Amino acid sequence: MAQFFEVHPENPQPRFLKQAAQILQQGGVAAIPTDSSYALVCRLDDKDAAESLRRIRGVDDKHHLTLLCRDLSELASYARVDNKQYRLLKAATPGPFTFILEATKEVPRRLSHPSRRTIGLRVPCHKVTQELLALFGEPLLATTLIPPGESEPLNDTEAICARYDKLLQVVVDAGACAATPTTVIDMTEDEPVIVRVGGGDPASLGLVID
Repeated sequence: MAQFFEVHPENPQPRFLKQAAQILQQGGVAAIPTDSSYALVCRLDDKDAAESLRRIRGVDDKHHLTLLCRDLSELASYARVDNKQYRLLKAATPGPFTFILEATKEVPRRLSHPSRRTIGLRVPCHKVTQELLALFGEPLLATTLIPPGESEPLNDTEAICARYDKLLQVVVDAGACAATPTTVIDMTEDEPVIVRVGGGDPASLGLVID
């Protein structure tokens, strides 16, 4: 049965987030709010937790998982970023953008794309997510909480608990999220490629949608 923590979206209670971080450190999988939707998260270097996260989400190893990072300096430890890429990342973070980048050796090979050695990374703009990342001390492996066979993320913690109570160890409730997916930008080629348009506006980064 999942531990349930109801927190204020702007001033989350530290004691609840500390408990959530501790459970994640021990190998738990959590549902947490972000600036785009609720997400499933776990420790980056916990193989069993990552496999559990994929099972709950219903995706295989070809599905890009995302690292939630606290800031750009943390992101740069897990992805190879040149000066041109860094300028675009700086303009877009924090915010509802996910960037597909070449993974560094800090990312376990089993978590990057099996044929491309890439990983999704983002810096969320949500007080609860940021506070949890600060307490956790490292990025969290994440995927949008979309039930298998469905297309929309769950945005209600009662529905999340009803469906996943026995599969999750933690649910952090900060009220409804935007329920809009992130804009995904592939930065592994010479020019950025918009893979999906979501909550982030590509035009704000000088990118044109084909």
